[in-house]
Amino acid sequence: MTEIDHYENVRQKLTLGQINPPPKHKLIYKLLKLFWNEEEIKILSHFHSADKSISLEELENKTRIPKEKIKDILSRPVEIGTISEYKGKYSVVTILPGVFEKYFIVHRDTEENLKNAAIIFRSIIKKILPQQGYTMDFKFFRPLLPYDAEEKLIEINETINAENKVLPYELVKELIDKYEHFGVIRCQCRHVAEISGEPCKTASADMGCFVVGPAAQLNVAQGLARSLTKEEAIEFIKATEKAGLVHNTVADISFESSLFICNCCSCCCGVLYPAKQLAYVNIEKSNYTPQWDMDLCNKDEICVKKCPNAAIYHRWAEKTDGSDELMVLREERCIGCGVCAANCKKNAIKMVKTRNKVPPDQYKIGNKSFLRLIS
Repeated sequence: MTEIDHYENVRQKLTLGQINPPPKHKLIYKLLKLFWNEEEIKILSHFHSADKSISLEELENKTRIPKEKIKDILSRPVEIGTISEYKGKYSVVTILPGVFEKYFIVHRDTEENLKNAAIIFRSIIKKILPQQGYTMDFKFFRPLLPYDAEEKLIEINETINAENKVLPYELVKELIDKYEHFGVIRCQCRHVAEISGEPCKTASADMGCFVVGPAAQLNVAQGLARSLTKEEAIEFIKATEKAGLVHNTVADISFESSLFICNCCSCCCGVLYPAKQLAYVNIEKSNYTPQWDMDLCNKDEICVKKCPNAAIYHRWAEKTDGSDELMVLREERCIGCGVCAANCKKNAIKMVKTRNKVPPDQYKIGNKSFLRLIS
């Protein structure tokens, strides 16, 4: 009789809605074997896919192992964040997003395993995700405009219709104005890069995900986030922008998308890095596009260096008077994040509304919201 490959069985179950199972690649198998030992994987092979949970009673019937022993065996993967337990039922979680965030946020596995997992994940982000992301047909992130966008960075035309004006859900400032509790969770992507010996050149992992309101209270209480006052929150957000980080949140206008943002770089981020490598866009663009005032622009190329998606280039002059020297935007690659405008020393860049796309009320991956998936 052929021996059952429980790891392959579980790999196929790591699917949820638009997220397909991770590819049949040696790095994936190496990661799964790090997450789950032989005893654990045999039980997990009886789980459903990530969209459906399973009870101890059902597992007992399938495995012929007493419920208490199953619960004991599953306690370790629950503790370290590689499976989910909710109201007494268990489920597998997709690898990324999902296990990636949970595993490194809770940080409860051995230091050796955490380091090895970080090295494997870093290789997956560099070698597998660019190709996987290129063929994905969904985008679950969208950028928010920088903190001072409404006052300094957006070109306002008073004659345009109300629908063309900046809306609260488009601004990172709105997250700070409406809440009193704030926190920062270490960026898992840059943390993985640091552990792997490839620290981010843009920012440290400590300049991580920003949570507000009840999300901040919960994560601070659990020791997963460091608390910030409102004044510290404003300074933190401005610092991330000056570093060149993109404020990404869920691509909807639900309550969830008003509770957190990821501050993303394009050298480590599991979303921005793959897209930059193969020159595609895999997040929903904002409704804004940067435009240059070439009379103010000093062509110092800060916008080129800060752009997370390599969407700007310097076209040097050919005419004698230099009048054709320009900073040029590749609109097909621009995500409308406003990082270029926030870092322009001459205020030569304004964000102009060029689209009127309204995000959906709630974005779900399969039957789960993004926060439900990673919590």
